[in-house]
Amino acid sequence: MKIVFDFGGVVFRWHPASFLARVWPHRIETLEQGARAASVFFQNYGGDWGLFDQGLIGADEVVRRISARTGWPRGEVEAVVRAVPDELMAIPATVVLIRDLRAAGHTLHFLSNMPEPYADHLSATYPLGEWFESGLFSGRVKQIKPSAGIYAMAERHFGAQPSELLFIDDHPVNVDAALARDWQSFLFTDAASARRELVSRRLLGA
Repeated sequence: MKIVFDFGGVVFRWHPASFLARVWPHRIETLEQGARAASVFFQNYGGDWGLFDQGLIGADEVVRRISARTGWPRGEVEAVVRAVPDELMAIPATVVLIRDLRAAGHTLHFLSNMPEPYADHLSATYPLGEWFESGLFSGRVKQIKPSAGIYAMAERHFGAQPSELLFIDDHPVNVDAALARDWQSFLFTDAASARRELVSRRLLGA
Protein backbone atom coordinates (compact mmCIF):
# COMPACT_ATOMS: atom_id res chain seq x y z
CA MET A 1 0.00 0.00 0.00
CA LYS A 2 1.25 3.48 -0.89
CA ILE A 3 0.10 6.01 1.69
CA VAL A 4 -0.33 9.63 0.64
CA PHE A 5 -0.40 12.47 3.17
CA ASP A 6 -1.87 15.92 2.88
CA PHE A 7 0.32 18.53 4.62
CA GLY A 8 -1.58 21.48 6.14
CA GLY A 9 -3.56 20.32 9.16
CA VAL A 10 -2.18 16.77 8.88
CA VAL A 11 1.63 16.80 8.87
CA PHE A 12 2.02 20.51 9.62
CA ARG A 13 0.02 22.72 11.95
CA TRP A 14 -2.65 24.71 10.15
CA HIS A 15 -5.62 26.11 12.03
CA PRO A 16 -6.58 29.36 10.26
CA ALA A 17 -8.87 30.74 12.99
CA SER A 18 -6.27 30.58 15.76
CA PHE A 19 -3.51 31.57 13.35
CA LEU A 20 -5.28 34.80 12.40
CA ALA A 21 -6.06 35.49 16.05
CA ARG A 22 -2.33 35.33 16.82
CA VAL A 23 -1.29 37.47 13.85
CA TRP A 24 -4.12 40.01 14.24
CA PRO A 25 -4.76 40.31 18.01
CA HIS A 26 -5.93 43.90 17.48
CA ARG A 27 -8.62 42.69 15.06
CA ILE A 28 -9.59 39.23 16.36
CA GLU A 29 -10.45 38.47 19.98
CA THR A 30 -12.19 35.08 19.74
CA LEU A 31 -11.82 31.94 17.67
CA GLU A 32 -15.30 32.56 16.29
CA GLN A 33 -14.13 35.92 14.95
CA GLY A 34 -11.00 34.20 13.67
CA ALA A 35 -13.06 31.62 11.81
CA ARG A 36 -15.16 34.33 10.16
CA ALA A 37 -12.06 36.28 9.16
CA ALA A 38 -10.40 33.12 7.84
CA SER A 39 -13.38 32.32 5.61
CA VAL A 40 -13.08 35.81 4.10
CA PHE A 41 -9.29 35.82 3.89
CA PHE A 42 -8.76 32.33 2.44
CA GLN A 43 -12.17 31.95 0.71
CA ASN A 44 -12.14 28.23 1.55
CA TYR A 45 -8.97 28.04 -0.57
CA GLY A 46 -10.75 29.25 -3.66
CA GLY A 47 -10.61 32.76 -5.13
CA ASP A 48 -7.41 34.72 -4.62
CA TRP A 49 -5.84 32.22 -2.24
CA GLY A 50 -6.72 29.33 -4.55
CA LEU A 51 -4.79 31.02 -7.37
CA PHE A 52 -1.85 31.45 -4.98
CA ASP A 53 -2.10 27.78 -3.93
CA GLN A 54 -2.12 26.80 -7.60
CA GLY A 55 0.98 28.82 -8.41
CA LEU A 56 -0.91 31.11 -10.80
CA ILE A 57 -0.19 34.30 -8.83
CA GLY A 58 2.63 35.21 -6.43
CA ALA A 59 2.71 36.51 -2.87
CA ASP A 60 2.67 40.21 -3.81
CA GLU A 61 -0.33 39.74 -6.05
CA VAL A 62 -2.33 37.71 -3.52
CA VAL A 63 -1.69 40.44 -0.93
CA ARG A 64 -2.87 43.12 -3.37
CA ARG A 65 -6.00 41.19 -4.32
CA ILE A 66 -7.04 40.29 -0.76
CA SER A 67 -6.53 43.87 0.42
CA ALA A 68 -8.51 45.25 -2.53
CA ARG A 69 -11.30 42.70 -2.05
CA THR A 70 -11.69 43.06 1.72
CA GLY A 71 -10.59 46.60 2.49
CA TRP A 72 -8.11 45.28 5.07
CA PRO A 73 -4.89 47.34 5.07
CA ARG A 74 -2.27 45.95 2.73
CA GLY A 75 0.32 45.83 5.51
CA GLU A 76 -1.94 43.67 7.67
CA VAL A 77 -2.64 41.26 4.82
CA GLU A 78 1.07 41.09 4.04
CA ALA A 79 1.78 40.27 7.71
CA VAL A 80 -0.49 37.23 7.46
CA VAL A 81 1.13 35.99 4.24
CA ARG A 82 4.60 36.45 5.77
CA ALA A 83 3.61 34.62 8.97
CA VAL A 84 2.38 31.40 7.34
CA PRO A 85 5.78 29.61 7.24
CA ASP A 86 6.18 29.92 11.01
CA GLU A 87 2.65 28.54 11.45
CA LEU A 88 3.52 25.42 9.44
CA MET A 89 5.26 23.56 12.25
CA ALA A 90 5.52 19.77 12.08
CA ILE A 91 2.95 17.97 14.26
CA PRO A 92 5.07 15.65 16.44
CA ALA A 93 2.51 12.84 16.68
CA THR A 94 2.12 12.76 12.89
CA VAL A 95 5.89 12.64 12.43
CA VAL A 96 5.98 9.58 14.72
CA LEU A 97 3.17 8.04 12.66
CA ILE A 98 5.14 8.64 9.44
CA ARG A 99 8.21 6.99 10.92
CA ASP A 100 6.19 4.02 12.15
CA LEU A 101 4.58 3.55 8.73
CA ARG A 102 7.97 3.63 7.05
CA ALA A 103 9.33 1.14 9.57
CA ALA A 104 6.38 -1.13 8.73
CA GLY A 105 7.54 -1.14 5.12
CA HIS A 106 5.03 1.24 3.54
CA THR A 107 5.93 3.70 0.79
CA LEU A 108 4.81 7.24 1.66
CA HIS A 109 4.08 10.17 -0.63
CA PHE A 110 2.50 13.60 -0.16
CA LEU A 111 -0.11 15.58 -2.07
CA SER A 112 -0.41 19.14 -0.80
CA ASN A 113 -2.17 22.33 -1.79
CA MET A 114 0.71 24.66 -1.03
CA PRO A 115 1.85 27.93 -2.64
CA GLU A 116 5.35 27.70 -4.03
CA PRO A 117 7.07 29.97 -1.45
CA TYR A 118 5.74 27.82 1.39
CA ALA A 119 6.63 24.61 -0.48
CA ASP A 120 10.19 25.93 -0.76
CA HIS A 121 10.21 26.71 2.98
CA LEU A 122 9.02 23.23 3.96
CA SER A 123 11.47 21.56 1.58
CA ALA A 124 14.36 23.54 3.10
CA THR A 125 13.27 23.17 6.74
CA TYR A 126 12.10 19.56 7.09
CA PRO A 127 13.56 16.21 5.94
CA LEU A 128 10.83 15.55 3.42
CA GLY A 129 13.15 13.26 1.48
CA GLU A 130 13.51 11.04 4.55
CA TRP A 131 9.81 10.96 5.29
CA PHE A 132 8.44 10.56 1.76
CA GLU A 133 9.39 8.76 -1.41
CA SER A 134 8.01 11.66 -3.45
CA GLY A 135 5.23 14.21 -3.50
CA LEU A 136 3.42 16.96 -5.34
CA PHE A 137 2.92 20.57 -4.27
CA SER A 138 0.05 22.34 -6.04
CA GLY A 139 2.07 25.54 -6.46
CA ARG A 140 4.74 23.69 -8.39
CA VAL A 141 2.51 21.60 -10.65
CA LYS A 142 -0.18 24.26 -11.25
CA GLN A 143 -2.98 21.86 -10.29
CA ILE A 144 -4.99 21.88 -7.08
CA LYS A 145 -7.14 19.55 -4.99
CA PRO A 146 -9.97 18.64 -5.31
CA SER A 147 -9.67 18.82 -9.12
CA ALA A 148 -9.34 15.41 -10.76
CA GLY A 149 -6.27 16.61 -12.63
CA ILE A 150 -3.94 16.63 -9.65
CA TYR A 151 -5.05 13.16 -8.55
CA ALA A 152 -4.39 11.81 -12.05
CA MET A 153 -1.01 13.51 -12.02
CA ALA A 154 -0.26 11.98 -8.62
CA GLU A 155 -1.10 8.47 -9.88
CA ARG A 156 1.44 8.88 -12.68
CA HIS A 157 4.03 10.50 -10.41
CA PHE A 158 3.71 7.84 -7.72
CA GLY A 159 3.66 5.03 -10.28
CA ALA A 160 0.53 3.52 -8.78
CA GLN A 161 -2.93 2.36 -9.71
CA PRO A 162 -5.69 4.24 -7.84
CA SER A 163 -6.59 1.17 -5.74
CA GLU A 164 -2.99 1.02 -4.47
CA LEU A 165 -3.20 4.49 -2.91
CA LEU A 166 -4.51 5.46 0.53
CA PHE A 167 -4.96 9.21 0.99
CA ILE A 168 -5.12 10.98 4.34
CA ASP A 169 -6.50 14.55 4.27
CA ASP A 170 -8.33 16.83 6.70
CA HIS A 171 -10.80 18.29 4.17
CA PRO A 172 -13.84 16.14 3.29
CA VAL A 173 -14.01 17.49 -0.27
CA ASN A 174 -10.45 16.25 -0.93
CA VAL A 175 -11.20 12.85 0.58
CA ASP A 176 -14.33 12.59 -1.57
CA ALA A 177 -12.36 13.51 -4.70
CA ALA A 178 -9.84 10.76 -3.96
CA LEU A 179 -12.60 8.20 -3.38
CA ALA A 180 -14.20 9.25 -6.67
CA ARG A 181 -11.00 8.18 -8.43
CA ASP A 182 -11.05 4.80 -6.64
CA TRP A 183 -8.31 5.70 -4.19
CA GLN A 184 -8.76 4.55 -0.64
CA SER A 185 -9.05 7.54 1.70
CA PHE A 186 -10.13 8.68 5.13
CA LEU A 187 -10.57 11.99 6.91
CA PHE A 188 -7.80 13.09 9.29
CA THR A 189 -8.85 14.67 12.58
CA ASP A 190 -5.76 13.94 14.68
CA ALA A 191 -2.80 11.58 14.65
CA ALA A 192 -4.21 9.28 17.33
CA SER A 193 -7.44 8.59 15.42
CA ALA A 194 -5.48 8.22 12.16
CA ARG A 195 -3.30 5.62 13.86
CA ARG A 196 -6.39 3.72 14.99
CA GLU A 197 -7.75 3.78 11.45
CA LEU A 198 -4.47 2.48 10.04
CA VAL A 199 -4.41 -0.30 12.65
CA SER A 200 -8.00 -1.23 11.72
CA ARG A 201 -6.89 -1.47 8.07
CA ARG A 202 -4.01 -3.74 9.18
CA LEU A 203 -1.41 -1.29 7.93
CA LEU A 204 0.09 -0.84 11.40
CA GLY A 205 0.36 -3.12 14.40
CA ALA A 206 -1.70 -2.26 17.44
